[in-house]
Amino acid sequence: MTAFLHDPLIPLAARAALAALFLAAAAHKARDLADFRAILEAYRLLPAAWVGVAAAATAAAEVGVAAALATPAVGTLGAGGALVLLAVYSGAIAINLARGRREIDCGCGSAGARQPLTPWLLARNALLAVVALLVLVPAAPRPLVWLDGASLAGTLGALACCWVAAHRLLAAAARVRATAARHSAADAGSVAAATAASVYAAEMGR
Repeated sequence: MTAFLHDPLIPLAARAALAALFLAAAAHKARDLADFRAILEAYRLLPAAWVGVAAAATAAAEVGVAAALATPAVGTLGAGGALVLLAVYSGAIAINLARGRREIDCGCGSAGARQPLTPWLLARNALLAVVALLVLVPAAPRPLVWLDGASLAGTLGALACCWVAAHRLLAAAARVRATAARHSAADAGSVAAATAASVYAAEMGR
């Protein structure tokens, strides 16, 4: 197991996966920075005057982390930056979960896929932190061959599919919960209206 962790393909795959993830996250924020600013403001962790700067800085930091991870010479710095960002994100999520504010958007979904806060997001970030730590594991020297390239491509493709599928399932589950809550509220309103009508009819019949 230890020898497997020191294989040079492991930190390479970890760097590539995290670089792609942070670059996609930055692109998602940059496409609609105003929307991300509103999401960040909803966390209620920063003064209003700082939110705009923080939104732009977050996207820039993610680009910087992705670039560092994609550069072998500074890959470990990129992993350290990834750990810092993940810690900040997890802290913000945990604070709002503790406040009971689960309805706000986490800001980590794809365009148009709103994703409320859940403890799963903390578990997800912890898993990503483990991947970042793999980058810091010293690799044993060995030449990389064409089979390593094929393995890397297959691993990244499988991870991307799992990532997208998991987030779509979470977004769908959030929509189902919201629809069920609306129906429950509507049913409760119907029952209350029917009860009030019955009471009124009984009073009128006296």
